Amino acid sequence: MTRTHVAQIRFIMKDYEEAARIRFIMKEHEELKAKIKKLEEKNKKLTDEVESLWAMMDEMTKSDIENWKHLVKDLEKDVITRALMITKKKADA
Repeated sequence: MTRTHVAQIRFIMKDYEEAARIRFIMKEHEELKAKIKKLEEKNKKLTDEVESLWAMMDEMTKSDIENWKHLVKDLEKDVITRALMITKKKADA
């Protein structure tokens, strides 16, 4: 084998190795694209769930306000009644 043949073989091997690296990178690239797609779908699903939970929390808060509003009104009436019943003035007997 001559030097030229050896050089040609090395050149071909380098090309083969480079092609193998490119195939590996392309495969990895496709796998990463698939993973990104799955993560985007999962992100959308979780975002929808979060929005639903916030809507539920808003409804619960409104419900709590309505449920406690009458108790606050009753308490306010009771405080006013007690305040009117108590006097610091001394009456003449």
